[in-house]
Amino acid sequence: MAPSPLQSPPQADGPPLIFDAARRAARLTRSAPRFDQADFLHARAAQNAAESLEAILRDFPVTVDSSAHPGVFQAAVRASDAAGRVGPVATPLSVDQRAAPGAAPLPLAADSADLIVSLLSLHWANDLPGALSQIRQALKPDGLFIGALFGAGTLKELRGVLTEAELAERGGAQARVSPFADGHDGAALLQRAGFALPVSDVDRFTVRYPDLFALVRDLRAMGETNVLNGPIRPLTRSMVARAADLYAQRHGDADGRIPATFEIIHVAGWKPHESQQKPLPRGSAKMRLADALGVKERTGEEAD
Repeated sequence: MAPSPLQSPPQADGPPLIFDAARRAARLTRSAPRFDQADFLHARAAQNAAESLEAILRDFPVTVDSSAHPGVFQAAVRASDAAGRVGPVATPLSVDQRAAPGAAPLPLAADSADLIVSLLSLHWANDLPGALSQIRQALKPDGLFIGALFGAGTLKELRGVLTEAELAERGGAQARVSPFADGHDGAALLQRAGFALPVSDVDRFTVRYPDLFALVRDLRAMGETNVLNGPIRPLTRSMVARAADLYAQRHGDADGRIPATFEIIHVAGWKPHESQQKPLPRGSAKMRLADALGVKERTGEEAD
């Protein structure tokens, strides 16, 4: 059988295949019936997006949701003060397109959307700058993009105990938790993709679980389990049991519950337009910094 477009290898000069798109699509499909049991991270990201729109006093008649699990953003914005300014939310992406951001062209015409939202999907992109560039192209000039993706601190405890447990029994370990973007890179990523006025913020928080197995159940219900490219060697029962014990020993609270760290990077940027504020060219300042700050400027001889 010929490979699907999602499984095609990259060009020689293309990005490396970090994630298996077909595996990710299968995870999303499998998670759909149970997603409402573990949608709290997506609801948190959607609430942040809706609150951002409340502060922007303009209309977004053509709005597109390209999130991993569509529908959560629409519910959040309809319950917000921005509801009257955001048009019907379209969800045109198939599960394959949501599983592999940027792997295939977006089903959107250039310069067609006033607002595009992507919640907790872009951390699975093999080419994140390319996926962001596609979103920018689909926006109208002065259109807005709002996104959220998991950051580097996400599941740091789980990453550590799985690696230690597998090393102890096999003498080597596979990566079991995805690599995530650094929270400080959000605005730079948007700027690299051609967005104007990029902003970024990081939301770090801890969720407490009865044990490792409850955490894994939530990750499966979200479709957020391992989809790294290449063969995955299953963990044995003894390795999982060792990891659960290590988690409780290393990180467990006094009441026996375990913490799981999550880090959500929130980003926003605009498609460039001539009406947008632009930085002044270098050398055009009319006032010295010392005068603006109201301090006396000291020469090199006066400095301590």
